Amino acid sequence: MDFLPSVIRAKYEGGFRIHLTFNDSLQGTLDLQGWLEGPVFEPLKDPNYFQRFFVDGGTVVWPNGADIAPEALYDAVKLAAAAQHALEPTAPPATERRGSARIVRPLNAD
Repeated sequence: MDFLPSVIRAKYEGGFRIHLTFNDSLQGTLDLQGWLEGPVFEPLKDPNYFQRFFVDGGTVVWPNGADIAPEALYDAVKLAAAAQHALEPTAPPATERRGSARIVRPLNAD
């Protein structure tokens, strides 16, 4: 059986952002403002109403019955985490000079 992600915690982070924790410990914050398309999501465009979400059935739900599939949330958090990791700067290789030559070696070289 394939893994079925389930939201186990959701915390309001301001604006239209929710920090989500899944049943495999994956965590991340999503800005859901761009997700609020269609009639069922119309009330959620009011920030005060948006904040009224709760966790039910393994996903985020609002009082009007609007919800977002946990698989979609999970994939978005994974994608955001991968993008963030790709943007993190990496340390340049260590350099040293010997005479007029410049030797470049990885930082973990002995």
